[in-house]
Amino acid sequence: MDALTLLKTDHDKVKKLLAELEPTTERGVKTRQELFATIKGELTVHEIIEEEIFYPELKTHPKARDIVLEGYEEHGVVDTLMGELEDLPVDDETWGPKAKVMKENIEHHIEEEEGEMFKQARQVFDDAELDDLGRRMEERKRSAMQEVGMAAPTR
Repeated sequence: MDALTLLKTDHDKVKKLLAELEPTTERGVKTRQELFATIKGELTVHEIIEEEIFYPELKTHPKARDIVLEGYEEHGVVDTLMGELEDLPVDDETWGPKAKVMKENIEHHIEEEEGEMFKQARQVFDDAELDDLGRRMEERKRSAMQEVGMAAPTR
C-alpha cells in the first residue's frame, strides 16, 4: 500500500469513529470511554508514522516545508485537546463540547493533508518512493500498535 493510501485509510477510520463519538451524551459513559480510547490509540499510531516517517521525508522538499510544519502544529493542538479530555470525566458537561472541538480540528487537519499535503507529496515523490514510504510506514504502524497496546491489524 502506498503512503497516501495508508494515510487515507487511517483518516477514514478515524472520521468514522469521530462520527460515532459525536452524538454520545453524558449518560453514555461506557460508550464514550471506549470510543475515546480507540480514537486516542488510532491517532497516536497515526501521528507516529506521520511524524517519524512521512513528514520528515516530505519536509526535505522546500515547497512542502510549510504545510508539513503546519501539520506538526495541528498534531500538537489535537494532542492537547486529547490530554484535556483524558483528564476530564466523560460525564462532565464540558466533555462533549471539547470532544466536538477536537473532532473539528481533526477533520480540518485531514482535509488539509488530503488536499494540499497529498498534492505536494504526489509532486515530489514518484510511485516507487510512495510505495517505499508506505511499506516503511506499515512496518512502523505495526510496532507502534504494540507499543500503545493495540492489537495488530490482520491482513
